[in-house]
Amino acid sequence: MIGVISYLAFFATMAGILAIAVLGLNLQWGTTGLFNGGVVAFFGAGAYGTMILGGRPEPGQFGGFEAPFLLAVAGGVGLAGLVAWAVGLLTLRLRHDYLAIATFGVAVAFESVTRNAEWLTGGAKGLRGFPRPFEAAVGDPFLYGLLFLGAVLEALGLAWWGLERLTASPYGRALRAIREDEEAARAIGKNPARLRLQAFVVGAMLMGVSGALYATFYAFIRPQDLAPILTFQLWAMQLYTGSIQYILIGLVIVLMLLWRPEGLLPERIGRRTPNRTAGTAAATASKEATTP
Repeated sequence: MIGVISYLAFFATMAGILAIAVLGLNLQWGTTGLFNGGVVAFFGAGAYGTMILGGRPEPGQFGGFEAPFLLAVAGGVGLAGLVAWAVGLLTLRLRHDYLAIATFGVAVAFESVTRNAEWLTGGAKGLRGFPRPFEAAVGDPFLYGLLFLGAVLEALGLAWWGLERLTASPYGRALRAIREDEEAARAIGKNPARLRLQAFVVGAMLMGVSGALYATFYAFIRPQDLAPILTFQLWAMQLYTGSIQYILIGLVIVLMLLWRPEGLLPERIGRRTPNRTAGTAAATASKEATTP
């Protein structure tokens, strides 16, 4: 029975970790309309940054500073945000398919760097040796797995709550306005370039949180973990299906685009009542336009 619970806890932990990255993707793509094909680059930045700061020292290897857990995670998330800021400055003028191709190229380039920069990333063998937080104090691996799952679910809940508050705020309405009609958003005084970059960085930092938790959960990260297929797995929200997983992932994506193009939990937009007068509608539109 304990083995079954441990098995389910492992997959629940992985699902929760990847769900955090999906929330970041939803802010970028679902709310702001930024088609990010390079999720693994920011996921990997969070993972490698955390391992370099918090891992144990190795001969001839940069890093191994053994920083406290929260400081190491914060550094990894900050690195993901810094990478996103640099990538965003270079790519966010592109739109739709062109943005997806450019960001996908960033992901491929990042994976190549991690594979070849052995002094920094450990090369193909990766980085290992991250001391799991509080594992020695807990002692029991089974209990520790459940506690780690609880921590991941708490982080997921906080990320979801924060994004819900963000998207319901005037700032979130501005992001949706950019997604729907950039020229109209600019006409009411919004700065689409700045808002897109901000949303891109925040979403990437959530992906960095996901990567940091992934690295600390396994106490190991390698370039193979950053294969481009991970982006599609996150789009399909990861299937563990053996040798046919690639076929099923593609099938799920296509079926979802056909069946629910608006997503499993579509955005709810209030409907205007048909008997609203033209003067009331104009006053409401003017008030929304001047809301910061």
